[in-house]
Amino acid sequence: MAKLTFEKSMKQLEQIVQELESGDLSLEKAINKFEEGIRLTKFCSEKLDETEKKITMLLRDKEGNISEKPFITDVEE
Repeated sequence: MAKLTFEKSMKQLEQIVQELESGDLSLEKAINKFEEGIRLTKFCSEKLDETEKKITMLLRDKEGNISEKPFITDVEE
């Protein structure tokens, strides 16, 4: 299975929305697409949260210079 990226997930979400909005899916297929969309939304949300944490790790020192502090995720601990 190819590695899931934020960009691929967003593209898949856009496709799912189009398919659901078309109204051409059976109820069962629509529910499956909706569930897939929820999983992708959760993945994207987690990636955005992770990115936000990384950005907040950028620190400005006393002289106003920006430096980067190593980011440790919960998984790495």
